[in-house]
Parts: sequence; C-alpha cells; structure tokens
Amino acid sequence: MNSLKCAQCGLVNFATSATCRRCSAELTAEAPQFQHTPQAQAPTYQGRGFGRWLLWIASVTAIIMISCYVSLLASSDGLSTEERQMVMRAISELDRAGFSRESFALRRLVSYRATDNWWNRYVGHQTAYAATNYPFGVVTLYPAFFKFPVDDVERATILLHEAYHVFGEAEKAALQKVWIGKKRLGWTSLSYSHTRVWKNTREWTAGGVPLLFRCGPDRQSDCLE
Repeated sequence: MNSLKCAQCGLVNFATSATCRRCSAELTAEAPQFQHTPQAQAPTYQGRGFGRWLLWIASVTAIIMISCYVSLLASSDGLSTEERQMVMRAISELDRAGFSRESFALRRLVSYRATDNWWNRYVGHQTAYAATNYPFGVVTLYPAFFKFPVDDVERATILLHEAYHVFGEAEKAALQKVWIGKKRLGWTSLSYSHTRVWKNTREWTAGGVPLLFRCGPDRQSDCLE
C-alpha cells in the first residue's frame, strides 16, 4: 500500500490523507528520486602518435637496409688473403698522400667483394676495375684491379675513385676529384702515362669532365700538368 510521510513530524500517513494525522500539516506527494548511474563509456581508439610512426618507419627502413646489405654479401664472394693484402697496401698509399678521410672509409666502412652480387648483375656495368654499391659500402674489385695496375699507387688511385662513390659522389665528380688529386699520390703522366690504368682513366675523365683538358696550344692538353 502506498503511503505519505509527513515532512514536518515524520509520521507515515495513508496515501489518501490530505493532512497529517499528528500535526495537521499538509501532505504533498514527493516525486520518486532516482539515482543517476552514469553509463560506461565505450572505449575510444587512439591511433599511433607521431613519435611512434617515426619509430615504426625507422625500424622498417633499418630492417630493409640490413636485409639488402646481407643479400649483397651472400650473393658474392669475398677477397682472398693475398688480394686483401694488396688492398691494404694501396690504402696505405692513400694515407701517405694525406687522404685520411678516404682511407679511413676504405679501411673501416667498406666490405670488399671479388665477384658481382645480384645488384651488379642486374644493373650491369661496363669494363671496370671496381664498382661500389651506395649506400651500403660494398665495393667489388674485379680481376682487372689486381692484374693491370703496375703498382700500389695505381691501385690506390682506383680505390680513391671508389671512396668518393662510398661518400655518395656521382661518377663525374669522382673522376674529377681523382684527376685533381693524382699529383698528391705521385700518379703523374711523367711516370704512368704508358700504363693501361692511366690511359683508361684519362679517357674516362676527358669524356666526363672535358674542361680539365682544354689547355695548351691545341686546347686538348691536361690543365693540371
């Protein structure tokens, strides 16, 4: 049965009563009070923050680069002990001539291979003494590198060219820098103009950087000699 509680004296009266039986106070029906229970909020999805995206991109890039580097080494053969000794002697010539940055990279940052990897086979190359896979620092030294240079100075000249590729220089820039720096190595026409490496390098440099060979009465002489 419904009932009304007197707000003044607290007596419980019948629901049909208009006044309180004890204190005659007017009775009014109170609206039932309901306690509001907040509904549980649905979880909201928060995407990756900018920092996490950068970390994810850097991680994926690192995995790809490492995988490519390993595949270049796995698909080619390394140098023999004798060949590696010849390379180290040539690098010592660069040290002697003051090419410390280049010699450091060639000694510490480069992986030398004796045969083409999958990248070189795919791209192909002209007759060359060496080839560099940038930015991985993988340098392939072909049989011509060990056969045709007459001494360690000429092999140092070839390695100097590849060092510039390790640093990201294009072919023309590498040819120009080697030709300009050849005197520091002692690689001059007076001593080496008869060699195959000299003739090849002069031909390639004249074709790529012709301004270096527009001196003399015939306008075809080496401007650095």
